[in-house]
Amino acid sequence: METLLNPLKALGDESRLCILWMLEERYLCVCEIQEALGLAQSTVSRHLMLLEEAGFVISEKAGQWKNYRLNPSPAPAVHGLLALVRLCALTEPEALALRERVKTINRENLCGKRVA
Repeated sequence: METLLNPLKALGDESRLCILWMLEERYLCVCEIQEALGLAQSTVSRHLMLLEEAGFVISEKAGQWKNYRLNPSPAPAVHGLLALVRLCALTEPEALALRERVKTINRENLCGKRVA
């Protein structure tokens, strides 16, 4: 039952749903998500950790960045839920606006301004 409950719980937060919508557009680092949603770095990191634990996203280290993207081979329950998230990403005005916003965010400008 946990294989379904954990992913459903992960989708129960508006910010996490927004993160999945943005990751439908392209892979992102924490600072890009932070910029798009106006959330604190620690909040974004927590949301990403929960999404990763639920199987929706994976992370990969790439130079100074840790990139997050949608899991290309999720468990069956997550796969089905991602299909619903993807459908909404194509039809919900808020999702469309977020996906357009992500296209304008430049990580080099953002991360270069932040102190590690």
